Amino acid sequence: MFAHLSTSAARWFQRWLPDPLVFAVLLTVVAAASAVAVGARPLEVVEAWYSGFWLLLEFGMQMVLILATGYAIALSPSVSRLIDRLATRITSPGAVYATVLIVGALLNLVSWGWVVLAAVLGRELALRVRGVHYPFLVACAFFSSASWVAGLSSTIPLLLNTPGNFLVEAGLLDRTIPMSMTLLSPLNLIVALVYVVVGPVVMWLLRPRHDIVEMVDLEATGDRDDTTTVAEEATELSANPPTPSDRLNGCQIVQLFAVAMGCVAIVLYFARHGAELNLNIMIFVFLVLGMALHRTPIRYVVAMRRACANLSGIVFQYPFYAGIMGIMIGTGLAQTLAEWIASTASLAAMPAVAFVLAAAVNFSIPSAGGEWAVIGPPLIEAMRELAGADLHRHVARVAMAAAYGESLTNLLQPFFLLVVLPVMGAGLRIQARDVVGFFFVPFLVLFAVIGLLVTFVPI
Repeated sequence: MFAHLSTSAARWFQRWLPDPLVFAVLLTVVAAASAVAVGARPLEVVEAWYSGFWLLLEFGMQMVLILATGYAIALSPSVSRLIDRLATRITSPGAVYATVLIVGALLNLVSWGWVVLAAVLGRELALRVRGVHYPFLVACAFFSSASWVAGLSSTIPLLLNTPGNFLVEAGLLDRTIPMSMTLLSPLNLIVALVYVVVGPVVMWLLRPRHDIVEMVDLEATGDRDDTTTVAEEATELSANPPTPSDRLNGCQIVQLFAVAMGCVAIVLYFARHGAELNLNIMIFVFLVLGMALHRTPIRYVVAMRRACANLSGIVFQYPFYAGIMGIMIGTGLAQTLAEWIASTASLAAMPAVAFVLAAAVNFSIPSAGGEWAVIGPPLIEAMRELAGADLHRHVARVAMAAAYGESLTNLLQPFFLLVVLPVMGAGLRIQARDVVGFFFVPFLVLFAVIGLLVTFVPI
């Protein structure tokens, strides 16, 4: 029954969900019309859209690099042998789904950028294990990233604990909110358990049993032969006999020098910042590790060229979502919405209100930090009037509720799915619409469970 329900939802989304670019344009139209409806002038909307178009350039480039550097690591001989050994113990499709779901959830508790590792693991296992329904496996890899919101890289609680954050500078809070009230709270520990245990179980129960679409069924024609290794392709690029430039391209000493400098930089970073993780240091670690595993410059060049071959969706689609952010923020639409909802809620209802509000706004502002910058101040203003004593504990609960809601609706829109598809969809005929439908039932389950948790479980 569960598998039939999941497959039916997948078919419905496959029929009705357009390409992520079309989805982004339609959301732009909705956001623009809503902004005009609340009083913004049409030209003001256009200007806000254009200004916002560039808000995610840094983030977009970070996504390109973390995907490319992570995938390049997977193309190294060492990682390939490791996955080969793992595949000897994982011989059934169900075991593949479970492995990707659980390993991915644990990785994303460390940092959400590590979803690329789950994607790489899923793709490589699908190459080795027969009978895997590949669109569902892509869904498993992306679903595993949902746990990040309860993990060490969760944006909103990290921001609340950052000295001099914009809420403190604005006078909305008189001090930072410690991790003991957010990431280490009973509420968050239970939510983390939900994502690591309950979520994977729900997805596993929904696995398709019939009409299996394997990876080989999705291969696009005319693509590079994947049987050619990185080392073989690098050798083919060298002249015979090798020229001086070829010798430099294949010189391990050159690569070793860059790797050594990178290792020193990494050690200095963690010595000064402790276990603090962010996208930049993760990208740098992936870069250095990839260069070390490939050993020569030309091999790493070939690996990165292969890794970058399917990143077009991020490059040209992220700016459209940034434009929607520009409309929501620049016209005051998001703040107007947040203030109106916050003003109608009671203290007991505020966590649930923040959860639902953040989930809805996430469709237009698919960035936890950007969304919290918009809806956070009005929510905290309302809390200042309602909470009285113990304001910070109430704010922490509302902030975590908003974080959970914001991240949960990532399952129903294709923005962050673009992070997984370049790795798992390279050389294949697969689109976001083939995957999103598998999230419908898990979304409903998690929305109900986490909604109850944020309402009744104290910080």
